[in-house]
Amino acid sequence: MSQLFENRAKRMIKAGKKTAGAWAQLCSPLSAECLARGGFDWILIDMEHASGDVLTLVSQCQAIAATGTEAVPFVRVPWNDLVWIKRILDAGAYGLMIPYVNTKDEAVRALQACKYPPQGIRGIAGSVRAAGYGRDTSSYLKRANDEIFVMLQVETMQAIDNLEAIASVPGVDALFIGPMDLSTSMGHLGNPAHPDVQAAIATVEAKAKKLGMPLGTISGSWEQAKALYDRGYQLITLVSDSVLISKVAADAMAKFREVFPA
Repeated sequence: MSQLFENRAKRMIKAGKKTAGAWAQLCSPLSAECLARGGFDWILIDMEHASGDVLTLVSQCQAIAATGTEAVPFVRVPWNDLVWIKRILDAGAYGLMIPYVNTKDEAVRALQACKYPPQGIRGIAGSVRAAGYGRDTSSYLKRANDEIFVMLQVETMQAIDNLEAIASVPGVDALFIGPMDLSTSMGHLGNPAHPDVQAAIATVEAKAKKLGMPLGTISGSWEQAKALYDRGYQLITLVSDSVLISKVAADAMAKFREVFPA
């Protein structure tokens, strides 16, 4: 039976709604399944800093789909690279986060890699998972350019200076601030709280609002996420599978050592 390719998360964001995401960084279909069952709108599978490959990506996408929830798989690609983007989309990603986009030319290259001709240069294969292994080819090919969600990461002052030009590229659906890389590129290694970095982030927020461009970022707590939503963000990662397990394990052992210090 043919299935219509529809991206619920993209529709929500285009309608101005706030969405909740979760990082899948353990390269595990089991943790991806757990996150999807949690009710998130999108699961962001990390292929930039996590150690997965295309096969682990496929297994995570399958696990998310098997839950029957409305969660869709987004993927942070390793780089703004035509081949990586093509393979990740063919694996069934509904949306891409593309890191380190600093200029309009780089944004154009990213969007061309995500779109089939004539809008772009993405290679076509009807036998891939995204197209239902040949069963949904016609539907997928007709709808993919409209349904795939593309967000570009803002990680340098160069990107901030060029933000208007980057956002003007047809097909850019959202901007996503990477606070750790931004702070480091500004000379404040891993310190997003530095006043200079916070001022730069405020500049991105003001520009995005003026451009009517959806904005996303990460959060470290619900209180931080709520404050970001209140400032207009529409895409926020609320949790990470790796951080969740690490934190729960450490908290459990801290309580154990408190009772049994020896």
